[in-house]
Amino acid sequence: MAISARRVSELVGGTDEIALLDVREQGVHYRGHPFYACSVPLSRLELVVPDLVPRKSVPVVVLDGGNEGLAEKALERLTKLGYADVSVMEGGCAGWKAAGFELFSGVNVPSKAFGEFVEHHYGTPRITPGELRRLQQFKKVLVLDSRPFEEYQRMSIPGGIDVPGAELVYRIHDLAPSPDTLVVVNCAGRTRSIIGCQSLKNAGIPNPVVALKDGTMGWELAGFTCERNSARAAPAPSQDGRQKALAAAERVAKRFEVKFVESDRLHEWHKDSSRTLYVLDVRTREEFERSHVVGSRHAPGGQLVQASDEYVGVRNARVVLVDPELVRAIMTASWLNQMGWSDVHVLEDAQLGEGGARKPKIPGTPPWQTVSAIPEGAAVLDLSTSLRFQKAHIPGAWWGVRSRLQEAHARIPPAQMLVLTSEDGVLAHLAAPEAAELFSNVVVLEGGNAAWRGACESGVERATTTRDDVWYKPYDHSADYLKHARDYLDWEVALVEQIKRDPTIRFRAYS
Repeated sequence: MAISARRVSELVGGTDEIALLDVREQGVHYRGHPFYACSVPLSRLELVVPDLVPRKSVPVVVLDGGNEGLAEKALERLTKLGYADVSVMEGGCAGWKAAGFELFSGVNVPSKAFGEFVEHHYGTPRITPGELRRLQQFKKVLVLDSRPFEEYQRMSIPGGIDVPGAELVYRIHDLAPSPDTLVVVNCAGRTRSIIGCQSLKNAGIPNPVVALKDGTMGWELAGFTCERNSARAAPAPSQDGRQKALAAAERVAKRFEVKFVESDRLHEWHKDSSRTLYVLDVRTREEFERSHVVGSRHAPGGQLVQASDEYVGVRNARVVLVDPELVRAIMTASWLNQMGWSDVHVLEDAQLGEGGARKPKIPGTPPWQTVSAIPEGAAVLDLSTSLRFQKAHIPGAWWGVRSRLQEAHARIPPAQMLVLTSEDGVLAHLAAPEAAELFSNVVVLEGGNAAWRGACESGVERATTTRDDVWYKPYDHSADYLKHARDYLDWEVALVEQIKRDPTIRFRAYS
């Protein structure tokens, strides 16, 4: 079924549920797409869509660049998965632009644009790297890094402590007991610095709080050196710290009209087949895996605000946030309300049950012959991301993209056997029937790269297609990192003007 770009714009700007999915590879999606289009690459569709679009009767619109055939393949695949209302947007991104609508480059665009909106609307205070460096030499300054620990370890401001986004208000009262301490919030670039700083200000903490302008990128662009592999993480708050955090969150809930729901009502919502429901646990992964609400999914609050389109793919869906302490859920809900989400609720009486890591909902893969070792004379095709392949892969392996197996067939010399592998082998199993239409004697490496115990090599000399399967962050470009960092920061700043040209964007401004 085809649907016009104009009609899609009307639906996206309306109040009914709709999922708009860009099925090109993420690196291609990065070059330009509608504001609310989620990146769901055709090559990984089965891995992504069950969590992103959990209700199979919701209207889904798929798109590609325009007349590429990817959207039609996605429609066929989604229909086989049980999605009952799938349409292809006529002309894809080219048709969207031809209809006079705005295309946005980048990834996680709604969240990035929202961060710029917040800074402009609230006048979020900031400090330059040079000013921070000077103050650190003679004044007590508390630097809080609002990114997940893995990102913080990659590079951080000297002396900085890791306190991921939604944890800031929850843990700040023990970290900065003196109201005279200047609190500086940073991330890699801008968004989480701005949101983190404004979170503390919205919560009414007595300390002066500022965002580090341009984060760790700005720090290095200013000629300063970041720390690597730091391990300073904020401890759990004390009882007094938790009480102060809850009081602060309650003030935020009142100001930003945060809604609450109890477990009995949530149980009723689970049975409502007419609405899409997301139950997202915004605590740390350790807390989630220790015990969580049955059926909930881990979505740390700071990252949910930072990359909302990676967690919720249905516009106007119902969202319930879980945190037994309430603080992190309230802070996250306050931001989602401001982003224009209208049906967000905090679970008041979270009943924690099951523990352990949640297993993603991946459709059953057809049985396929596996091997535990690479036979002599076999060719290996690795379908993991190009970034992972570049860092480490099976010696002699080729790299490719599942949706471009024709290109791999044209590049890989004839071999007695083709061994498919991927991060954990799941994607390789999904791709095996498609590869068997092109290659003879196709098998899958049991357990994928995660189970490989042999030697590895790095580099991407044997790529079978363009390396645009994922977006390369500035720090992924080691040779010209500073140039990419400047370009990225310029892009973020420019978003605040670009969103004015898209009438479907309705961020909420609170006094």
